Amino acid sequence: MLLLAVDTATPAVTVALHDGTAVVAESSQVDARRHGELLLPAVDRVLGEAGTGLDAVTGVVVGVGPGPYTGLRVGLVTAATFGSVLSVPVYGLCTLDALAYAAGRDGLEGPFAVATDARRKEVYWARYEDPRTRTGEPAVDRPADIAEQLAGLPVVGAGAALYPDAFPDARGPEHVSAGALAALAAERLAAGAQLLPPQPLYLRRPDAQVPKNYKVVTPK
Repeated sequence: MLLLAVDTATPAVTVALHDGTAVVAESSQVDARRHGELLLPAVDRVLGEAGTGLDAVTGVVVGVGPGPYTGLRVGLVTAATFGSVLSVPVYGLCTLDALAYAAGRDGLEGPFAVATDARRKEVYWARYEDPRTRTGEPAVDRPADIAEQLAGLPVVGAGAALYPDAFPDARGPEHVSAGALAALAAERLAAGAQLLPPQPLYLRRPDAQVPKNYKVVTPK
């Protein structure tokens, strides 16, 4: 097994290779505006560090969000393209699940919550019984609206760090890593679990929309 994992659902552009036992190479850069520019060079860098070629990849894992529309689709389209070119399966995994898993590797046991920045003064979030067990579906809300629900719980991710009044017990990591994404996927695949389809988990409409009453102008 050699899994190529990518995630662009948060400001982190992150790529990793996992051989079914451990992460063999990883790259992460935090830049919310350059996902499309940074992703493919990161893939090249990781393959070079591992001393292997793209044709050795046996599967692709991609973070499906939730995340902002523009950044999230970069990773999903790239993963789908690699899967098609290489004729290998493409597996989806919730980005919040990978963050929870990474927090567990850092020593957090649970229960806790994960919250990432959804912009518009909102967060994408979910609750976890432990680092491998989510207790509900991901949601998007204003921090003040969920502060009471999460009172007393540690909250992992950049969403917690951005809103300390609502989430006073903020924990790291702030952004997802493809290494954690790949490790969790490898663990679930080894257990025979069914992973998600590589479809985006947006939770809301994109910021950019066609204006209403758009007037089409045709040449005479």
